Amino acid sequence: MEKLGKIFHPSDAKVFMDEQELVREYLRTDKITFGVSRLKPGAVGGLDIGHAEADEVFFCMQGHVLCYFPEDDTYYELNQGDALLIPPATGHKLFNIGDVDALISWSCAPHP
Repeated sequence: MEKLGKIFHPSDAKVFMDEQELVREYLRTDKITFGVSRLKPGAVGGLDIGHAEADEVFFCMQGHVLCYFPEDDTYYELNQGDALLIPPATGHKLFNIGDVDALISWSCAPHP
């Protein structure tokens, strides 16, 4: 019998830099994308233009960040344990305003 689940290890992730944001994209399917971003204190991530047909969720696992939405010039402040829902087609950019590394998990899924 084939196993239904699959474990993804850090070594399985696609790793890249988005400005000063270290990104690990663990998985991408036609139904969900999941990854983790790390920003050093004072670091600024690249501008993600958003996902046309998908909601995205940021979950702050560690640190203190601002997430900027250029469409309405709004900043959202996240501390450890906070989650932020990002609507479809909404640009966003992370700023680590804390004094420790910020660790953000993120996932997005297209609307059915």
